[in-house]
Amino acid sequence: MSKIDVAIIGASGYTGGELMRLLINHPNVNIKYVTSRKNAGEDVSNLHPNLEDVDLKFSNPNPEDIDADVVFSALPHGASMKLVPQYLENGSRVIDLSGDFRFSDVGEYEKWYNIKHIHPELEAVFGLPEINREEIRDAQLIANPGCFPTGAILSSLPIVENELVDRIILDSKSGVSGAGVNPTASSHYPTCADNIKPYSIANHRHTPEIREQLRNFGSGNVKVSFTPHLVPVIRGILTTNHSFLIKDDVTVDDIYNLYAEYYKDEPFVQVLKDNKIPLLASVRGSNTCQIGGISLDDEDQLVIIAAIDNLVKGASGQAIQNMNIMFNFDETAGLKNVGLYP
Repeated sequence: MSKIDVAIIGASGYTGGELMRLLINHPNVNIKYVTSRKNAGEDVSNLHPNLEDVDLKFSNPNPEDIDADVVFSALPHGASMKLVPQYLENGSRVIDLSGDFRFSDVGEYEKWYNIKHIHPELEAVFGLPEINREEIRDAQLIANPGCFPTGAILSSLPIVENELVDRIILDSKSGVSGAGVNPTASSHYPTCADNIKPYSIANHRHTPEIREQLRNFGSGNVKVSFTPHLVPVIRGILTTNHSFLIKDDVTVDDIYNLYAEYYKDEPFVQVLKDNKIPLLASVRGSNTCQIGGISLDDEDQLVIIAAIDNLVKGASGQAIQNMNIMFNFDETAGLKNVGLYP
């Protein structure tokens, strides 16, 4: 099978580095462009030392000169929307890793991101394969999900679609790499180490993304509350999903069997046998979402745990999974890595 040409825009950050790490061994891909305005001309290993033997240099071509079958836009929110229309005009299919195209209602985006959307006419498919696989196949523009919403949505879908709950409280713990490659006061080592820090309490911008997707299922009126926490690890998101059952005579075994059946054909969702508890170390470096620890207390509170690597299933790996679907490749191509435990 012939290879497709790939462009990675904004390749100096963590998600750009992960795209390169995963794509260099993809059997159907030729990495044609890895762009960075600041680092043009430098070897990619100057910023991504794990790619020492990779023969790639950063470049800074004009957007209209990008000639690729697929463009991964790893630019920040607000910057991506300025360039995506040009890549589409060039004839490329685009997978955007920012939040710029994740909302069906541009007003929601502008409210939560505090950015004026300059291309509200562009329509994107929300790129969570487990719910939109068929739409992804023919899409020209994919909005890759946020890292928090990926674990939150996957841990919630079966109980929402089957209308077992009407309110979900999501408590997520994220590694520091989720804050991006540029250091900030909140990601400074003395601030993060030996500490757990809740942030954006009750107003995190991934909240409406989770709500919008979950409300497409079941009765469409599930209420969602989400609070993230920064924890002193590099990679990973552990989400604890709390809800109260609204149907009688539902057991833990019923919930486990529901999840096992729901995800039985999904290559990157593991519902753990014997209801083991998902671990960040078990999914590190992989495109897998593990779900387990399903528990029900004596007041009908249901607890479900999900773990992902925020840079892989939460970003770059999921973007490649979307690419595989779009180009009719094996969906697992380039993504067969198991977790890096311990």
